[in-house]
Amino acid sequence: MGDVETGVWLPMASAPRDGSRILAAIRPSEQGAAEVDVVRWGKPRRAEDACWMSTDSSHDCPIFYNGWEVAFWMPLPSWMPEMKPPGLAARLPVIPDAEADGSGI
Repeated sequence: MGDVETGVWLPMASAPRDGSRILAAIRPSEQGAAEVDVVRWGKPRRAEDACWMSTDSSHDCPIFYNGWEVAFWMPLPSWMPEMKPPGLAARLPVIPDAEADGSGI
């Protein structure tokens, strides 16, 4: 992930699936509005397939995302002030509604 620029939203097909934490743009759904979450790719316990998992969900109520729910990704920004991209929140991508293309419920 070292060559990927922070501050640029990329298609999920290019996201690392090695368990590293990334920022993900989540599509709006019947559960809520579009949001950004920190996720990682992994296989939950008692599950057959790997998926995108929220890294801050509790063990009592884990949050898993279906592939269509996660629209874009970028590496986590650096916490060193000289490395932070300015105005990151103002450059969030326009996340298309999954139901508009028939891939939602």
